[in-house]
Amino acid sequence: MAPATRDPHEIPIRDASTLILVRDAPGRGIEVFLQRRTRTMAFAPGMTVFPGGGVDATDHAAELDWHGPGPEHWARSFGTSPGTARALVIAAVRELYEECGVLLAGHPDGRLVTGDWITAALGDCRARLDARAVSFASILRDHGLVLRADLLAPIANWITPTGNARRYDTRFFLAELPPGQDADGQTTEADECFWRTPSEVLADWSGGGTILLPPTWSQLRALAGAASLSDIAADREAGLSWAPIPVIESAPMDHPDGWRLGFPDCDAYYASSPPGLGRTLRP
Repeated sequence: MAPATRDPHEIPIRDASTLILVRDAPGRGIEVFLQRRTRTMAFAPGMTVFPGGGVDATDHAAELDWHGPGPEHWARSFGTSPGTARALVIAAVRELYEECGVLLAGHPDGRLVTGDWITAALGDCRARLDARAVSFASILRDHGLVLRADLLAPIANWITPTGNARRYDTRFFLAELPPGQDADGQTTEADECFWRTPSEVLADWSGGGTILLPPTWSQLRALAGAASLSDIAADREAGLSWAPIPVIESAPMDHPDGWRLGFPDCDAYYASSPPGLGRTLRP
């Protein structure tokens, strides 16, 4: 199979961050938080995705207290500059708070914030952030909070294929749900938000109940083998050297069955896909 020729005049690729939020589900393994995007969204309408979004100017300019691996570590993992890496981490934490109310932050004494504290202390900050009436950095500064970069782990890097109206260089992060917090569905970007095991979501995908883009399918497939968060923690400990993560850029491919995207394990993706998927994914 041969990839299509790249158009030299294609649209710019924007940096983006996606955060895979996981929790233990006794007797079920782990659960992942997912959102089904509204069909009015300009990008990936109707798709089931992890929380995330594009890096914006406020993420680059943010002045805030930081705990955990510094920008140089993230830059090495994602093959970018420390400045961009820092903005990617901030964007991941900001988007998670905006889209599901989970805040990966703590107090200066090391205590993590809890859901009750967020409700009592932050009030309408989340709504104001979504309306761009306040910056994420100012929320943390005004409430004496520290961004907890140590709660995240870098796991993947995918670039949106050519031919799309919008293209993103998306870095994927993994984080466990902090104690005393829970994710909600209070976002205008999704029709439905839910916790499911990776295996349940993959089965729903094969049955035609949901639509998964290749990066989402790939990460769920990798997580499906974890029996508990301790399995994920062990893998995370083993990866503390944070070697560079391979960049995956799917591309339209010629195939006997017709149009499809080429990427690692794409044959397994299409073999498990519901009928008519190719028409759904075409730009």
